[in-house]
Amino acid sequence: MEPDVRIVIAEDDPLLREGLALLLRAEGLDVVATAGTADEVLAAIDRHRPDVAILDVRMPPSHTDEGIRAAVEARRRRPDLAVLVLSAYVEQSFASELLAGGAGGLGYLLKERVGRVEEFLTALERVVDGGTAIDPEVVAQLFTRTRQDTRLERLSPRERDVLALMAEGLGNTAVAERLFVTEGAVHKHIRSIFGKLELSPADRVDRRVAAVLHYLEDARRRS
Repeated sequence: MEPDVRIVIAEDDPLLREGLALLLRAEGLDVVATAGTADEVLAAIDRHRPDVAILDVRMPPSHTDEGIRAAVEARRRRPDLAVLVLSAYVEQSFASELLAGGAGGLGYLLKERVGRVEEFLTALERVVDGGTAIDPEVVAQLFTRTRQDTRLERLSPRERDVLALMAEGLGNTAVAERLFVTEGAVHKHIRSIFGKLELSPADRVDRRVAAVLHYLEDARRRS
């Protein structure tokens, strides 16, 4: 990741907030502001115009969905802003709301992922580069809750494996390496997945994001 990437952090726990800032600065990244509330982070985004905002889902005053609402509002104001949301546990409805626009540059990770520094930094870089990064645990629970979806039943076991890794934000090369297959095989599986999920190349929404959104929306309806 380029060292001149500008970052704003929103987290109401001061220890976690400062610890995250120290971690990123130690990696040579430019943390331009930290905030403890949704209002503060929106003001910081307007003032500093960062490349990426890292936000906690739950912040004052109600500790419910302030972070998600701030992320959605920030993207409304700055569509080019990359956003990485952190959550203490899987909250699929929030992930679905965040990703509803279908654009890239978005991530949703569990906070425990921050402790796995390389994984966290890789996810952050992916989001900054315009990709998506969804926590593997969200994906795992998603598949568990959506078994009866008819479109999901169309997928082969290998296609499910490929889609799960796509949902984490991995590109074709990384998927191939993880599954020990060729990139050509991954490309064929992805084309088949798009077909079985009825995702047309003419759709305005990125088909990779749309595939993940399909499962997130179905999981929210069933939860």
